[in-house]
Amino acid sequence: MAKLRRQPVRTRLAIFSGTLTAVILIAFAVVVGRLVTNRIEADFRDDLQGTANGLAVALAVRDGPSRPTQADLEQIAMANHADIRVVEGPTGKIQYETPDAPDFGDPDTGRIREVGGSLRVASQLIGRNDFGGALYVQYAQSRASVDATIDRLWLFLGGGIVIGTLLAVFAGMTVANRAMQPIAALTGTARRIASTRDPSMRIPQPESDDEVAELARTLEEMLRELDAARTETEHTVQRQREFVADASHELRTPLTSILANLELLEASMEDGDEDSQAAARSALRSSRRMSRLVADLLILARADAGRREAPVEVDLSAIACEAFEEVHPVAGEHRLSADVEPGAELCGNADELHRMILNLLENAVRHTPAGSEINLGLRVEGGNALIAIEDNGPGLPDEIKEQVFERFVRGIGPADRNSSNGDGTGLGLSIVRAVAIAHGGDVSADRSQLGGARFLVTLPLDRALDRAPDRAPEKRSRA
Repeated sequence: MAKLRRQPVRTRLAIFSGTLTAVILIAFAVVVGRLVTNRIEADFRDDLQGTANGLAVALAVRDGPSRPTQADLEQIAMANHADIRVVEGPTGKIQYETPDAPDFGDPDTGRIREVGGSLRVASQLIGRNDFGGALYVQYAQSRASVDATIDRLWLFLGGGIVIGTLLAVFAGMTVANRAMQPIAALTGTARRIASTRDPSMRIPQPESDDEVAELARTLEEMLRELDAARTETEHTVQRQREFVADASHELRTPLTSILANLELLEASMEDGDEDSQAAARSALRSSRRMSRLVADLLILARADAGRREAPVEVDLSAIACEAFEEVHPVAGEHRLSADVEPGAELCGNADELHRMILNLLENAVRHTPAGSEINLGLRVEGGNALIAIEDNGPGLPDEIKEQVFERFVRGIGPADRNSSNGDGTGLGLSIVRAVAIAHGGDVSADRSQLGGARFLVTLPLDRALDRAPDRAPEKRSRA
């Protein structure tokens, strides 16, 4: 039963239709077969007894042309495939019998007797002979033809059951398929909506006005409401993104002014008391950190809002070298090296690409201990620019490996605790991913061959360049 429940609805309907038809046909065949069988057997018995009675009447005529002769009896027996005997009772003396007739036993006029398994014998009193003895005629006929007729009847009924059941299954499957066509269309549309996540698609409406049509109308109404809700949500989210982008942009001006004033204040208080100098330095550090945070939020907000400056052709190799040079002064005791292949040019935003590479390098410096090796690699392969930053530090913690590119996810490293630059914001790798995606690429993180972390950025080159690099890759090494 559980296996049947897992079958499609059309299959279950066809099985149910065939089973119900088979039950009805079997009940009908049993009743009709039994009635017809009884009728055939009764007709056989009546015919057997009627023939015996007719022979008894004919043989009772002692004289005259109507009395059947021995030749007449043989002809009757041959025509009906029967055997005839005339015996005296109670002595059992045979007055006449057809050739090869078996022993019918004593005459019994009260019933039809079974002899030899297949023969049925009917006896009838003819009359009295000259000595006062009773004469009987015994008429015997085989049931083989009757049994054959009954067998053919049951075979016909059985065949009718099988054919009727198969036709019912076929008809049930056909009707179920036609009935399920609108549902199949609804299922196909729902599957396409699920794969495309587009509730604006329309549901096909069946021509008939039935339960399936009501279901289609209900689904159509639900999709319209979902589409309206999605559109409203998208508009709300877009407005929020634009607000964050505008707010971040507007915050840069006052923060720049505050930084400038705090720097002047710090310079003017060099000869002041130590508490005032410490307060000024603390305010300046906080302002710088806030400025970096606002700058990071501005990049992410612009990416979320879809605001991008018109891309221009930039030299990614030069940008990577500039970022390498910029991070070197704050690398401390880290050993930095670069293997940059020249000529990696693409269309994009130079500032964003610079920030992406710089964030990856600063991230490696921040999360590796002093003396660690950090390598920047850039090469062109298969129409893509591949940027790899590797280190031999402790690698990515297992608990943040899956969400390392999410916003505000921070792993505490030695530089986070000891550097004068302050704690990270947890947005650096988020910016890396946002910039990579904005340029049609992607970024991944895994374990490097050096034993630490490895970040790989893949950026597609928008168009083939007319010139090819004619010099060996530029290599830098700093320690």
